[in-house]
Amino acid sequence: MANKNDIIRLSRYKNALIRLRALNFVKVFSDNLADATGVSAIQVRRDFSTFDISGNRRGGYEVDELIKRLNKILDKDTIHKFIEVGAGNLGKALLRYPGFAKSGIKIVACFDVDPAKYDRGAEIPVLPIEELDDFVRKHQVRFGIISTPDLAAQQVLVRMISSGIKGVLNFASIYLRGPQYCVINNVNLESEIENIVYFVNLAGESQ
Repeated sequence: MANKNDIIRLSRYKNALIRLRALNFVKVFSDNLADATGVSAIQVRRDFSTFDISGNRRGGYEVDELIKRLNKILDKDTIHKFIEVGAGNLGKALLRYPGFAKSGIKIVACFDVDPAKYDRGAEIPVLPIEELDDFVRKHQVRFGIISTPDLAAQQVLVRMISSGIKGVLNFASIYLRGPQYCVINNVNLESEIENIVYFVNLAGESQ
């Protein structure tokens, strides 16, 4: 059974293939994908074997066919509806992010507690948080994004889960946990930036 890291690598392979296709690659080898994603060629072949993706040692993999296969495995051929809670600066940036559409992600509504941020006529409407439950059930949304302040994040998660949300991408800088049937991916931007600063400084000290 695939784990989270397996799926992350498949997503990286797919994105690398899209870039290589833009450079007019018709076929690729495991070495090409290894160089493009920072893993070993052995790991690439092992991952493909796990998902029954076969290639030719001499001929490699056909780029278009491999992208189609990865899209099918990652369920990228389906449009997945998301809601977002938190219409602050980060939340607004996420609403404008064009990369979501390329990944089959469509944010269909955003919710907030601040009436000054409500905008029902926007392309992606910003609605009162009180309307979240009915909206999720009516539109059969299974995925959510949290971009609220830390103090509100856990309460928002509980509300999302109770409304029927099964998967959550959490951008609040607090680690959230939920029931096993809900998949939660915590993305702590502040922590990631701190890691970069630390290791750059550490590398500078060793030179």
